Amino acid sequence: MKTAEILQRFEEITEHYIQELEGFGMEQLKRQPGENEWSLGKMYQHLINAALYMQLANAERCLKPSGDDAVSAGEKTDVGKAVFEQGSLPPVRIQVPPSPQYTPQQPESKEQLVEGLKSVVHRMNEIASKLENAPLHHTVAHPRFGGLNAEEWFRLVEMHYRHHLLQKDRLKQALPQNV
Repeated sequence: MKTAEILQRFEEITEHYIQELEGFGMEQLKRQPGENEWSLGKMYQHLINAALYMQLANAERCLKPSGDDAVSAGEKTDVGKAVFEQGSLPPVRIQVPPSPQYTPQQPESKEQLVEGLKSVVHRMNEIASKLENAPLHHTVAHPRFGGLNAEEWFRLVEMHYRHHLLQKDRLKQALPQNV
């Protein structure tokens, strides 16, 4: 898939997430179905934070590797190869033990989430314009997928947002009807 197509799909998915936000109150966004489960608000925060501070940050590192020891010619793992050949993350729940580094905070407001989503769209547009001449051999390791280049980190943002649509729907179904 070309960069323009990925960007268009990403913008459509993000618009869907923003439209869905309009239908939730803050109590609904902060409600966790179980002790170790995220709320809808935490899931939104996760999408924003993962895109800005991991996926797009690593795409930038691949684009400007000067002196960055983490940028190398690392290879994708078999799992990484399968994900990118398929063009999507597997539709399975991934649970990571709660930790201060990984577990997102509850949102302060819906506006915070909308602004966060819009800032990811803005960064995606900035990076999209730089991908045409991105060196494919500059990679940064993903914990599960191995070495990903700038274009792959960029693609991963859209795949990740699409993957979490299942969680969003599951969390919506868990909300009490009269909240």
